Amino acid sequence: AELLEKALSTRTRQTFDGAITSPLSAAAATHSRDSLSKTIYSKLFDWLGHKINTSLGQDATSKLTVGVLDIYGFEQFKKNDFEQFCINLANEKLQQHFNQQIFKKEQEEYKKEEIQWTYIDFVDNQDILDLIEKKPGGMIDLLDEQCQFPKAKSADFAQKLYNSFTENKRFSKPKLSRSAFTLNHYAGNVTYETDNFLEKNKDYVIADHKSMLASSEYHFVASLFKDKEEDKQKEEASKGSRKSVSAFRFASLGNTFKGQLKELMAALSQTEPHYVRSVSYTHLTLPTNREV
Repeated sequence: AELLEKALSTRTRQTFDGAITSPLSAAAATHSRDSLSKTIYSKLFDWLGHKINTSLGQDATSKLTVGVLDIYGFEQFKKNDFEQFCINLANEKLQQHFNQQIFKKEQEEYKKEEIQWTYIDFVDNQDILDLIEKKPGGMIDLLDEQCQFPKAKSADFAQKLYNSFTENKRFSKPKLSRSAFTLNHYAGNVTYETDNFLEKNKDYVIADHKSMLASSEYHFVASLFKDKEEDKQKEEASKGSRKSVSAFRFASLGNTFKGQLKELMAALSQTEPHYVRSVSYTHLTLPTNREV
């Protein structure tokens, strides 16, 4: 209990002159509590996924597999946040794959076999993928850059987007807004509010939290947080720096998500895909009049 209280209400920073422990404000302690909860949840989620995969008994060396990919639906709500931004990026990637497989390759095959057909035109969405993912200068890259500034605000990030993409046909600034932006997706325009983008993109693992949980008397809890490879990378990153060593490790959730999408698309490119597209329907309430 004492270790938990200390981890939530203070922060220890390692400097070249030694460790410095300072108290947190009430707001910072609340953020520390939320960060700890997210860290534990994330570790448990990864553990559960690994446990399920192991229990299925899949042969990791097998060259022939059948997979089912249940994809996100395209999202457009009254208020769209960082989650919708990531989900719609996934949809853009999968839509491009669908276009390549169904339209481009199939029509190339028709042409090769000299089949008479009417050419089906389709919109190539590579430009919006470049807008979001390009490095350097893409939206995720600019978001990561802004996250490095402790006092940066959502309006600062939004202004950087306005300055960078004013001429891009896929990007626009809503009138009377200083923090929102609109993307012209393949499925339509979506306006995103950037109020939470900076905070949600930061994947903080606070060193005090990790060391506390790694020393837990419960073997299961301790095993979740003993990551030697991660510690090694952190030590390597701090070598040669003349600045104080940060009390936490910053990782970009946007970049993590982008990397996972890259792995997914690489796996899909090696398969023979079959698509099931959802069909919308309207439920009709029939009148009870017998004559009708």
